[in-house]
Amino acid sequence: MRAEILLEGIVQGVGFRPFVYRCAARNRLVGYVQNRQDAGIMIVVEGSSRDVKRFISELKNNRPPLAKVDSFVVNYGRPKGEFTEFRIVKSARVREITGSIVPPDISICEECLKDLRYRSNRRHGYFFITCTDCGPRYTTIRDTPYDRSNTTMQKFPMCRLCQKEYADPMDRRFHAQTIACVQCGPKVYLTDNDGDLVRSDDPIRDASRLLDEGYILAIKGNGGFHIASATTRDDPIMRLRRVKHRAQKPFAIMARDLKTVKSFAYVDAREAALLESYVKPIVLLRKRKDFCLSDLIAPGLFNVGVMLPYTGLHFMLFEHAKEPASIMTSGNPPDEPIATGNPEALKKLGPEVDFFLFHDREIAQRCDDSVVRLVGENTMMIRRSRGYAPAPIYIDAKVEGCVLGVGGELNVTCCLLTQKKAFLSQHIGDIETPDTLQFLKNTIRHLSKLTRSEITTVACDLHPGFQTTRLALEIAEKNELPAIKVQHHHAHVAKLMAENNVDEVVGIACDGFGYGQDGKAWGGEILHCSSHRYERIGHLQEHLMPGGDLATKHPLRMVASILYDVEGISDWLTSRAAYFPHAGKEIEIVLAELKRKKGPYTSSCGRVLDAVSALLGICYSRTYEGEPAMKLESTAAYGKDVLKLEPRIQGEILDTRFLLEEVYRRRDSLPAADLACSAQSYLARGLAELAALGAERIGVSTIGFSGGVAYNEHIALTIRDYVQERGFRFIMHNRVPPGDAGISFGQAIVASKT
Repeated sequence: MRAEILLEGIVQGVGFRPFVYRCAARNRLVGYVQNRQDAGIMIVVEGSSRDVKRFISELKNNRPPLAKVDSFVVNYGRPKGEFTEFRIVKSARVREITGSIVPPDISICEECLKDLRYRSNRRHGYFFITCTDCGPRYTTIRDTPYDRSNTTMQKFPMCRLCQKEYADPMDRRFHAQTIACVQCGPKVYLTDNDGDLVRSDDPIRDASRLLDEGYILAIKGNGGFHIASATTRDDPIMRLRRVKHRAQKPFAIMARDLKTVKSFAYVDAREAALLESYVKPIVLLRKRKDFCLSDLIAPGLFNVGVMLPYTGLHFMLFEHAKEPASIMTSGNPPDEPIATGNPEALKKLGPEVDFFLFHDREIAQRCDDSVVRLVGENTMMIRRSRGYAPAPIYIDAKVEGCVLGVGGELNVTCCLLTQKKAFLSQHIGDIETPDTLQFLKNTIRHLSKLTRSEITTVACDLHPGFQTTRLALEIAEKNELPAIKVQHHHAHVAKLMAENNVDEVVGIACDGFGYGQDGKAWGGEILHCSSHRYERIGHLQEHLMPGGDLATKHPLRMVASILYDVEGISDWLTSRAAYFPHAGKEIEIVLAELKRKKGPYTSSCGRVLDAVSALLGICYSRTYEGEPAMKLESTAAYGKDVLKLEPRIQGEILDTRFLLEEVYRRRDSLPAADLACSAQSYLARGLAELAALGAERIGVSTIGFSGGVAYNEHIALTIRDYVQERGFRFIMHNRVPPGDAGISFGQAIVASKT
């Protein structure tokens, strides 16, 4: 019998061809296995009918753990007698499949860790240690098929011993494209911040010692540079905050092991599983009461972002370290992408660090660390990047052609939607500089090339001033393609519907800002969505934003707006004049604007949370996106709902002035933690009630929650409980970021149905 088998899915870069070879050998079959340029795999086997069928059964049931087969097509025929053995043959330049899948980076496996640690092993102490089951993938791939010649390992010819392992079907590194050793692979070296070589017999161990001594280092990883420093010493962290212009924004840290993490954070079984998974994301964990690391790591927050080592280099850094953990924040200047090239890093990071730990392997694609958080039973993707991207998100409805979504303005990703697969890119960032915009353009081209997808439609945000909107229109005009503008919160709800395979929903979409259909700043919305249509059926009360964007940076402006005519508010604001950049004079201008009703109006949930935060003295100034609301959540985590306010709904609008008045009135008599918790509870119950009333009126059985506010655990779970008690099905996100990092996916979904 002869069988010709075509496989699609994550089948390149995960050890699939060696697995097929061994299966064929066990079943006494002849033929070949071959990578294709469209990222699929072709297998041809000949042998007895019994052996061929057993072979196919093994392919279906015993494939490598990181492989995912989307399509398994078998054509049977009569044997031709053209083979005498089974071989892995040279990759074919065949491009029949669109939507080809490229594997994400994978953390170092346990077997490679053993090799790294055993002194008798020839790779003992070698930082770039990988096999077919682990190591960088997406960050090394320039093109498909996944062969060494198409990766950044091309410049490192294998030595005799590596070549022998690569060719041995019984070896773990059989056809491992990133195979290397100290003799033939990438090299690591230490320099000062001018790029002058620091003489060292063991650069990684010396880098570890420098971190213990309080120096700041830039460390090159698989997808870009980290900036690293100690976590138990305040001085280097204070200096790091100064040079990176990050007064308050939390730093992610990398801990030695899970036991160490548990010494400073609470970790449940699901969080432990995420930390130790092959992705090794940053997981937001609740700080222990006796938090033993510097408070400067995540000031004012009740949680801290933690990851475990995911490369050989990381494990070696901790081998002799005295520090329990190291700050490992993305190595990039403000508002720019993470640095990847050595000369680029020297130029951009040199003024910020004391030393560089370089290696000489190029990075094909920059890729920041992924960030996740558990909210109830759901794994919330905050940043879906290393370890996840660009593996596709699968949807049920087949899409004709290929739709490109370009995202919004903040936390941008791009998305290619084709057939039943959504390829969501790695984290791009805030499109505020030419470098970040160029990164987005490059990623669109690279992802389209790797997935063999020809773009047929472009989707973007409704906001006319976004750089991404302009880019989408340029791409559409240049290639004579249709361009679809999608309202921001509609995209939020659409991505939620697609992820949960729901055709109709009443969606709660809450965040800081989205350009509304009426030109106002939306952000606390109840939308009825079905297919590509939406209707706004409720929202938070609208308030003036005195000074426009200045009200997002200085939340006392929102307090002034919401409580403008409350007795004593002018004196209260004056007592906090020090927190206005221009003190009392600025307060006069703000109040004058409010009197004239001058400025844009917003229904933003984020702005209400900001105002409560400022009113309670928790955060008066936003130094990073979401800071006042995040610090409010951290304060609320230690409080309880003492006010138990019943939502005031007038028509289809939730009264938020009432909430601020109550908090203002009780601010001196109740703990800030209790008032913070009460404020979150009021908003959650009010939003849930608005959604339930709308769903009952329309006859919809499902209610969902999306947008950046969905990361707030108390708000999300309060809405869930309220909705379910009313008898509705409630949906949240698990695979797509609720915030703007998932907007491109929602845009593509809407455009595919338009």
